[in-house]
Amino acid sequence: MKTLYKFCFISLFALISVACSSGNSSSSDDELIIYTARSESLNEAVIPNFERDTGIKVQTITAGTGELVTRVETERNNPQGDILWAADVTMLHDKTELFEEYVSTEDEHMMVEFQNTTGYFSPAFADPTVFIVNTELAGEGVITSFYDLLDPDLKGRIAFGDPVNSSSAFQSLIAMLYATGHGDPLSEEAWTFVESFIASLDGKIQGSSGQVHRGVADGEYAVGLTWEDPVIHYIQSGAPVEVVFPEEGAIFPGQAVQIIKGGANLENAKKFVDYVLSEQVQSKAGQELTVRPLRDGVELADYMTPQSDIKLFEEYDEMWVIEHTEEITSRYVDIIERSLD
Repeated sequence: MKTLYKFCFISLFALISVACSSGNSSSSDDELIIYTARSESLNEAVIPNFERDTGIKVQTITAGTGELVTRVETERNNPQGDILWAADVTMLHDKTELFEEYVSTEDEHMMVEFQNTTGYFSPAFADPTVFIVNTELAGEGVITSFYDLLDPDLKGRIAFGDPVNSSSAFQSLIAMLYATGHGDPLSEEAWTFVESFIASLDGKIQGSSGQVHRGVADGEYAVGLTWEDPVIHYIQSGAPVEVVFPEEGAIFPGQAVQIIKGGANLENAKKFVDYVLSEQVQSKAGQELTVRPLRDGVELADYMTPQSDIKLFEEYDEMWVIEHTEEITSRYVDIIERSLD
């Protein structure tokens, strides 16, 4: 764990150094700089086509969500990027000063519950919280519940990220709290479970969300808490893994795209937001990729679990989570620090 926080410090120092040594990007009619934490398949399905259809040349900076958000914060007085394609509203709600206010003309066509109500964040795709299970290590159909994660045989064999820096890990933590608190994420029962779960990790917390699903697919861990998209990719490539929607329920966060305030290519950034929400891109994603489009009426490919088969938490309230994010992360950090003593 100490190594993880040392790594985070080094990464932050490197980002600060880059921001301080770089001049502000100059505006161009045909340029756009995108900071993306989205999957390679989604980036490849959207960005080259955006370049082809608009003539705008895109430079991408790919990293984890926490690292990219830190980068945008570090560069706030000298923005180097135009688009942040990462995270969801719960992670960014208190950072509106970093982003331009913009509601796309395509927004009215999105599902009502995923429309841009903040003025800053445009939910584009969703990735439900799931377990990735290595069937060669854990067997099929054995891990179906959050409570199964406390099996002594799984101690040290569970992959989990850092909810403070990873949006997928934070959403997995929220799902865990709703599941084990029986709808009350702040109940003592829920947090007692979290303490037991942290103990089951045996001090192994992953430095990035990508390390979670890769670790399970590569056989380093038996199970991981992640999101649906990468698990379907592993299944399609023949890896011995399965996607499991926990029987208690899943969370369905809308991953957003937002324009970085003060970026050099504002108009091109607006075009990109419009493009990501367009029927063309949303339909392509629904039929060819492993993310869930949020445009109303778009159909999913048959290799995706039907929405009707996924149990969601009826009590889940995104605004409540936003209001209690600091409390939840602080409580989690306290448990981690106690576990290191």
